[in-house]
Amino acid sequence: MSLLSVRQLRVALETDGRRLEIVRGISFDVGAGGFHALVGESGCGKSVTAMALTRLPPVDGADCGGEVLFQGRDVLGLRGGSLRAVRGRGGIAYIFQDPMSALNPVLRVGVQMGEALPAGMGRAAMRERMLELLAAVDLPEARILEAFPCELSGGMAQRVCLAMAMASEPALLVADEPTTALDVVAQKKVLELLEGVCRRAGTSVLLITHNLGLVARHADTVSVMYAGRIVESGSVEAVLGAPAHPYAQGLLKAVPTLEGGGVEDLATIPGRVPSPADWGRGCTFAPRCPHAMPICAQVDPPEVRLGGSHAAWCHWVAGNRSVAGVG
Repeated sequence: MSLLSVRQLRVALETDGRRLEIVRGISFDVGAGGFHALVGESGCGKSVTAMALTRLPPVDGADCGGEVLFQGRDVLGLRGGSLRAVRGRGGIAYIFQDPMSALNPVLRVGVQMGEALPAGMGRAAMRERMLELLAAVDLPEARILEAFPCELSGGMAQRVCLAMAMASEPALLVADEPTTALDVVAQKKVLELLEGVCRRAGTSVLLITHNLGLVARHADTVSVMYAGRIVESGSVEAVLGAPAHPYAQGLLKAVPTLEGGGVEDLATIPGRVPSPADWGRGCTFAPRCPHAMPICAQVDPPEVRLGGSHAAWCHWVAGNRSVAGVG
């Protein structure tokens, strides 16, 4: 049984008096001890999906549908479930992309970490546990506890956030673009620490990102999201090794390689992700797709099984299954 099972999740928000469906019936699983990535350009609905798992703002007042099962229990609340199932030890913890916004600027690190620890711990035990957590994220100096967030670099602040997230010993860590605000060296360090800490603790990870390089290095499985829908999913080896959906192919071609030329030689996907107000019928990627057909703009794309857990949702793939090496 999956640790986290999301089935046909839908999230609609009210904007200027208009109901907009930001997440449109997506499904994915995160296995126990697994590392699943949800990738796509900004504006695809990845962060809203992450917030919906525990009804964090702004999704707390949204119209949600579908099912979210955590450790076999309904936590979305649509079938009589309760968010109490995801709080505290063995629950769900979050890391967000801007650590300076996640940390309170007027409280010392030690005070904020103490708030994340289980209630009832003595001061000496709390301090010992905080030092253990900081050492696990490569911040072994006790002075960090006395520092204010403004005294830390971006990479140090994000590592503090990781230590705080792991303080409750979560079963699932949701990392929502945790390296966006960091330089390349800090990105690598933070992701390596995140993966190492979670693997040792047996904590599963749901990584929200647009960086396929991070996905290739750290994730086990991946779902590619576009305009509120998942368009391709499967193991990292299958999806990145032989992408079938034109959007997934475009994302992969846009990743720089050592063998490639300069930035000017990188492939691009024309256009941009449309506003949710323009997500009509059919395949939303059709206006940007080099293989678009008339049916794409009229009918929602079908699911095409490509072997094992690998699947894509695309009319072109359905008619050209050989592109993925299946007959």
